[in-house]
Amino acid sequence: MLTLDIDSSWPVPPDWEALVVRAAGSLAELVPELGNPRLSASFVFTGNADVQALNREWRGKDKPTNVLSFPMLEREDLLALAPDGPPELLGDVALAHETCEREAADKGISLEHHTTHLLIHGLLHLAGYDHETSPQDAREMENLEIKALATMGIADPYGDHDET
Repeated sequence: MLTLDIDSSWPVPPDWEALVVRAAGSLAELVPELGNPRLSASFVFTGNADVQALNREWRGKDKPTNVLSFPMLEREDLLALAPDGPPELLGDVALAHETCEREAADKGISLEHHTTHLLIHGLLHLAGYDHETSPQDAREMENLEIKALATMGIADPYGDHDET
């Protein structure tokens, strides 16, 4: 299983670390390469100001966003990674509390469920999935998110979704 390093300044409950473990485990059942025991990933639960600074520096967008992912492996390298060997950093995920909280309220869902969706979304980006490359890639990524969330008892965040 993926080794997880979690740093949270978000208020509790819920137990954000346990939530990351559950989300990663659920997703690894659908995306087996994420279950490679050599992999590690870090998750930072921080605020809008920190995420805005990262977004400005790495994406040239001077505004906060809900989640940012910083992959360290190319998809091909991840798929070719043998289960034995030294540890490999999959990447980093940062989430902005105020943005996530506002979005959850706007959607009428719990912060825990919205954050779980964003954790899965971020992990898929670390695994090389990208919803911005094409409508087909977006559908593939969304379908994986929906399936992983369903195994955790969380409703489809996209509403009535076509799996084609």
